[in-house]
Amino acid sequence: QVHLVESGGGLVQAGGSLRLSCAASGFTFSRYSMGWFRQTPGKEREFVTSISWSGANTYYSDSVKGRFTISRDNAKNTAYLQMNSLKPEDTAVYYCAASFDPSRGYNHWGRGTQVTVSS
Repeated sequence: QVHLVESGGGLVQAGGSLRLSCAASGFTFSRYSMGWFRQTPGKEREFVTSISWSGANTYYSDSVKGRFTISRDNAKNTAYLQMNSLKPEDTAVYYCAASFDPSRGYNHWGRGTQVTVSS
């Protein structure tokens, strides 16, 4: 059974940093692209960043480029999201997701972790 479990969320002041983790199990992690998405109440879930199965390719939304870094450790079946220079508008529930073929969407989703940035 596929499981994606996010951790590392919390409350931080603007300008601060957080590191999210996504622990994966139940599938061959090293063959899947991983993504991070976020959602705030009343809004659509939005793409934040993704990383290819090998880690060679990464993609970022314009809103986080230069502040967030995605990475992965295939030996640990874990993906990470390092978030620096956080802004109040980064406040959201952050979800990790796995995809065998990102062009066809993401197959597996975690339950999310809350990130709150105070001003």
